[in-house]
Amino acid sequence: MQQQIAGDIAEKLRSKLSGSDKQQITKQGTQSPEAYDVYLKGRYEWNKRTRSNLAIAISYFNQAVAKDPRFALTYAGLADAYDVLPSEGSRPGENWSKGNTAARKVLELDPTLARPHADLGGSEMEYEWDFSGGEAEYKMALQLDPNDATAHQWYAQDIATVGGKEAEALAEIDRAYQLDPQSLIIGQGRGQIYSFARRFDDAIAVCKKLADENPTFAEAHDCLRIAYRGKRMYREFIEENKIYGELAGDSNESEFAAALEKGFRSGGWKGAVTKGIEVRQRQRKMRYSSAFEIATLYAELGDKEQAFHWLETAYQERAPEMEGLKTVTSRSTPYVPTHASQSWCGKWVATIGSLE
Repeated sequence: MQQQIAGDIAEKLRSKLSGSDKQQITKQGTQSPEAYDVYLKGRYEWNKRTRSNLAIAISYFNQAVAKDPRFALTYAGLADAYDVLPSEGSRPGENWSKGNTAARKVLELDPTLARPHADLGGSEMEYEWDFSGGEAEYKMALQLDPNDATAHQWYAQDIATVGGKEAEALAEIDRAYQLDPQSLIIGQGRGQIYSFARRFDDAIAVCKKLADENPTFAEAHDCLRIAYRGKRMYREFIEENKIYGELAGDSNESEFAAALEKGFRSGGWKGAVTKGIEVRQRQRKMRYSSAFEIATLYAELGDKEQAFHWLETAYQERAPEMEGLKTVTSRSTPYVPTHASQSWCGKWVATIGSLE
């Protein structure tokens, strides 16, 4: 319908578009109402951002591809879904590989679309640890579409995670929020970036408001648990873990929260951490669970040997949280935690291990 209206207007205005321009206009859309319908359903599920909703979104996007293999936007949906899955606790390598394939398919169908460059930028920064290459992809995305709120959001989160550009990250997430103030995930991103900037009170204020206004939105409580942990408000951190697990429908997160609560009652924060480690290691036997998180927990116990062991595992698995280690990384100078970066990691372990 959109294409027909655009075509009618162009015809009435006696548009002088070239043949290639006319071909470009039709690349993004689809002549299949069924494909467009399931694409929209996929976007609806994608916006919820839980692991289970992302799986449903991918199913819808694949249905759209089956109905119209030339529908560029549905490949963009697939790229977006695979791009955020590792942040929701899914295995990084496989998902980023699929996301890159989908993003490059979009560019094959329509090289003018911006979002695939943002997908590739996230992959390069979070998985390949090529920060300069990732920033270049993000800047290309924003050059092609300065009003892509999601691209501004992802760029903000990545540069905030890497560190050293807090002011730019806050400006980018504020721009994303201005462009799409109704987006729940962008609201969550604002709180997350405040935490990265160690402005925990601002993060709590933003995410409490988000949670109060959207009581079923799980990611608001993920934002809160990050901020509470940063402020060492451990009771609140544990409570937010419980709420997040329940709203996200994630049994692993609920089990982890229950273990933290049980350990905290009997042995304070160190008791909670000990129980949390036990659960996360057991869960890894069944499905992917971040080795970086386990490294963090061991560091809080002051067990440096185990912390380094799990950091090495996180490196091998390309855990997305490794992006936050302040090391010089690129394709040409890969991060090797047991060699060049061990000095910095030692400082990281010592700092985390000093928490009580």
